[in-house]
Amino acid sequence: MADILSLKEAALVYLDRSGGLQKLVEDCKPFSDPQQVEAVYRLCISVNPSDVIEVDPVLGDCVLHNPLAATALFKSVCFLAIKTLSLVEKIHTESQVNVILKLTHLPPFPEYTLDLCSFPRGYGPVRPVSMEGLVIALTRVTKYTQGARFLCVNDDCPCSTGFHHIRVHAPGATESATVGNNFSCMICSYPLKEDVKFRVLGDKQLVELIHVKALDGLSAYQQSSLRYQSVTLFLRDELCNSMRIGRLYRVLGIPAHVHQWPSITWSVEANSVQPWEPEYPHKVSASFQKLLKSTAGSPWRFSAVVAHFFGSDVAPPGLYNTLKLGLLLSLVQTRSDEKDTFHNLDLLVVTTDTLIPDRLMMYSLALACRGVRHQASGEMFASLSKDQHGTGTANIHAGSALLASGGICMLGDLGCYKKDRLDAIQSVFFHPTDFFSVLESCTVSVFIPGKKYGEDADQQLSFPVQCSFWALTESTDASRRSGRADYAILGTAEMGPVPLQLADAFGLVIQCKDMAGEQALLAQTVHTLQQAVHPGKPLYSSCWEFSTQDYKELVAHAQSLQVELTPEAEKIIHGYYMASRRVRTQSQGVKMSVASIKLLISLAEAHCKLCLRTRVLEEDAVIAVLLCENSVTLKHGASALVIPPDAVFPCDLGDVDGLHKRDVTLDELHQNILRFIYAYAPGADAYITEQ
Repeated sequence: MADILSLKEAALVYLDRSGGLQKLVEDCKPFSDPQQVEAVYRLCISVNPSDVIEVDPVLGDCVLHNPLAATALFKSVCFLAIKTLSLVEKIHTESQVNVILKLTHLPPFPEYTLDLCSFPRGYGPVRPVSMEGLVIALTRVTKYTQGARFLCVNDDCPCSTGFHHIRVHAPGATESATVGNNFSCMICSYPLKEDVKFRVLGDKQLVELIHVKALDGLSAYQQSSLRYQSVTLFLRDELCNSMRIGRLYRVLGIPAHVHQWPSITWSVEANSVQPWEPEYPHKVSASFQKLLKSTAGSPWRFSAVVAHFFGSDVAPPGLYNTLKLGLLLSLVQTRSDEKDTFHNLDLLVVTTDTLIPDRLMMYSLALACRGVRHQASGEMFASLSKDQHGTGTANIHAGSALLASGGICMLGDLGCYKKDRLDAIQSVFFHPTDFFSVLESCTVSVFIPGKKYGEDADQQLSFPVQCSFWALTESTDASRRSGRADYAILGTAEMGPVPLQLADAFGLVIQCKDMAGEQALLAQTVHTLQQAVHPGKPLYSSCWEFSTQDYKELVAHAQSLQVELTPEAEKIIHGYYMASRRVRTQSQGVKMSVASIKLLISLAEAHCKLCLRTRVLEEDAVIAVLLCENSVTLKHGASALVIPPDAVFPCDLGDVDGLHKRDVTLDELHQNILRFIYAYAPGADAYITEQ
C-alpha cells in the first residue's frame, strides 16, 4: 500500500512539474456544461518517460513496462485532483475517469523497437513499442464504445443506481468486452444491465502497416523469396485520419491479441503517430566532385557527362543520352518542398524497340527513394474489400500509384494496357487548364457504396496522387514501316495506342532515336555479350568511372537542394511560352496550356539541381526549352523554332572535343531561341535586344 501511495505521489509531482495539472484544469472546462451528462469522461495526459524516470525510476519503469498499471495510477491521481479542485461536479467515482497516457517517445533501444519483419509474434509483455512502416490500406472512420454504465437488476443492491459499474475500452478488447450482456454485479452477483443513454461513443479507424522493404518486391526484376505481412493498427479518437495511405509513419503503440472466436488476431493499439522518412545519404562522391571541378567552365558539361555514363550496366555510354538525362531530371525533381507541395516530372518515351528503354527505366527506378513498377493487370489507384475485423466497413487498399507516393510509378509499355485502363490513367492526372488547379496535386476518387459496406449513404473519398509516372510506347509511324530510323523533323511521331490527350498529360515526351541505327544495334549487342562473359568487369576505358551507388547519392543530394529562378531564366521561359503559344495557335490550332510553364520550370530546376547549383541559370532554361520543344514537336509537329530531334545531345561525347562541339551547338541554339522569342513573343523587345 505504501508503495502505491508513493507512486501516486510521484505521478502528482510529475503532473505538477510538467504542466499536466494545468492542462487537466483546461480539459475539464468543457465537461462543466450542465447539458452534458456522461458515464465516462476521457482525458489525455502527455507523458515523457525520461522526465518521469527523473522524478521516480519505479514509476518510469511502470510507464514503460506496465502501461495498464501506470494508467490506473494516473487515473487515481486525476480523480483526486478533480474532486479536490471541484473541477467537474458530475464525476462521482474514479471509474468515471478514463485516462489515456500519450507517450512522447520511447528509449532508443532495441527492446522498445518492433521490427515489422520479425516473427513469430507470440505472447509477450503488454508494453509500448515503436515501429516504422508504410500504410497500404485503411478503413473509413467508424464508431466504437469508449465507455458504458451498467446497473444491477437487483433493486436492493446499491449498484442499482449511481456509477459503480463503469466499463471502458482497453487495448486489445473487442466491442463485446465493453458492452456485453453477461456481466455480473461485484456485490450481489446479479446480472448487470446497460444504461444505454449513458453510452459514450468514439471514433475508430483501422490501418494496415507494412515494412517499407516490402516495396522492393514491386520494383525489382527478380522477386525475393521473402514475404512481408502487414500489421493492423487501431487508431482511436484524435488519431483517426492522422495517417494517409501510401505514407511512412513512426508509430508508438501497445501490441495486443484480439480474441474473436475461433481466431486470435495480433494487432497494435496506436498511442501516437508521427510522419517518418528514412535517412538517405546526402553526399556527392569524390568522382563526381572531381568531375564538377573539371567541368566548371561550362554550365552544360557536368550534366552531359553524368547522363553520358548513366546506366552503363544496361546500355553503352553514348546511347539513349536524352532518355538518360530525362530519367535523371525526373528523379531529382520528384520530391516535396518545405511547404509540403509535391513536385513531379512525368515522362513518356516513344521508341521503336522497348527492350533497352524499359531496362534503363528499371535501372533508374532503383535510384528513387521509392519506386514501384505497375503491372498492367494490377490495380493502379485503389481497390475495396470488406474489413475482416468485425466492423464490416470498407477497407481501401492502395494501388501502385498510391504506394509510390513521393517517388516513381513506372507504368511500363502502354501497349499492354486495355483501353479502359488508359482512360482511367488519363482521367486522373490529365493537366487541367486552370493555372491554380495545375499547381495542386492530382487526386483519385474512390466510390464506396453504402449498402454494400453497412452504411446508410454512399460516400466518395479522394486521395492525392503524389508521384511521377514513367511510361513507354512503341512507335508505329510510317518511317519505321519503311525501314527508316529517323522521324521527319516537321512531323509528329505515331505513339501507338496512346491518345494524344494522354500524351499531353505526361508533359515531357522523349523519342529514343539513335543517329546510326545499325551502329547502335552493334554497340548494344557487343555491350550485352561482354557483360555476359565478363560480369562486373569494367567494359570501357575512361578517365571517369561512376558506380550505381555514386549515382544514388548524387540523386539524393540533388533532390535536397533548394533552388531559385534567376530573372534571366524566367525571361527565357516566359518568352518561349508566349512565343510558342502564339505561333502554334495561329499555324496549327494547338493551344499551349499553362501546364507548359510548369513543365518548363520543372525541367529548368531539375537541370540546375543535377548540376549541383542553387540558382537556375539562363543555360538551364535553354535545356528546358529544347526538351519541351522536342516534346511538343513529337505531339503536334514543328513550329517556327526549328531544332534538331536530338537538340540536347547533337553530337557524340566520347572526348573533350565532343563536349566542346556540344557547347558551341547549344550556344547557337540559345541564340535561335532568343530570335524566336524576339520575333513572336508579345512585348519581347522590352527584355530582349535584337543583337
